[in-house]
Amino acid sequence: MPTREQMRSANKGKQNRPKKHRIRHTILLIIGLLVLIGLGTGGYAYYNMNRTITKIQNPSQTTKKADKITANKKPVSYLLLGTDTGELGRDYKGRTDTMIVMTVNPKTNVTTMTSIARDTLATVNGQQMKINAAYAYGTADSAMAAVENLLNIKINGGYILVNMGGLVKMVDAVGGVDVTSPLTFTTEGDDTQADSKSQYSFTANQTYHMDGNEALAFSRMRHEDPNGDYGRQMRQQLILRGVLKNSASVGSLFNDSLLNTLSNNVQTDVSTSSMKNLALSYRSALGNIKQDQMRGTTQNMGSLGSVEVMNQTEIDRVHDAISEQMAE
Repeated sequence: MPTREQMRSANKGKQNRPKKHRIRHTILLIIGLLVLIGLGTGGYAYYNMNRTITKIQNPSQTTKKADKITANKKPVSYLLLGTDTGELGRDYKGRTDTMIVMTVNPKTNVTTMTSIARDTLATVNGQQMKINAAYAYGTADSAMAAVENLLNIKINGGYILVNMGGLVKMVDAVGGVDVTSPLTFTTEGDDTQADSKSQYSFTANQTYHMDGNEALAFSRMRHEDPNGDYGRQMRQQLILRGVLKNSASVGSLFNDSLLNTLSNNVQTDVSTSSMKNLALSYRSALGNIKQDQMRGTTQNMGSLGSVEVMNQTEIDRVHDAISEQMAE
């Protein structure tokens, strides 16, 4: 159970920070895939890349096991975590308001992304809390454990943790992303866009080539989406699909400036060896993405506020889907 001091630290600045610090979406998707795929392209500009990789890596008990899994071309799963902070060196850690289980199966050539709502009610160290707080009161491993316990699964590849600080630069670094909007909306008037430099309009079923700022606005909008945060989760995944489509050219973009951006915005326990294995042997699967998400019911839990409660039927469905995706 977190102490009061830990809770104060985790929530420091939460109440008063600007709306822009609640952006919690596409950075994780973008930077995570750049790390997993991009480092394997362009023949490995080894000196500069290795220097950056060393800075972002934090080996765990999962690391060596994951190396063997990817070397043997077996299905692998990762937890993608996006914090609601600026750079990872900030005084407060923030919460992982983006949480996605990504499974990659090189035999079926399918990658599946399953979003977990940030407000999902979970039990962490015997205490009920929103699942996005597991990292704030612990570590990335704590967040992994919370997801594993909730779904009764094992994440065998590791985690990729990123913050919101690098979004615009990272989307621009891959030349922008092509995304087909699932609905018609304008960002003007939505309070998540109050601090945006520009306002944007999107039309359902129309494809847009988005730069970083437009992708940010597209992924932030919540209140005009009839599916609320669940709709926003799916727009996160659309951004990722756009990045994957452009991933073949990512290797040429790893200049000193971009590497410095990565080093300030990414932490992972995925090793260099696993990254290389993914780039060489899992590319087809990473280019064929299916989307999923857990859906619960909104309930008020007193001091916890509004939470998403997942019934056992939904938990079992997601467990079975991920288990099927991980079958050898």
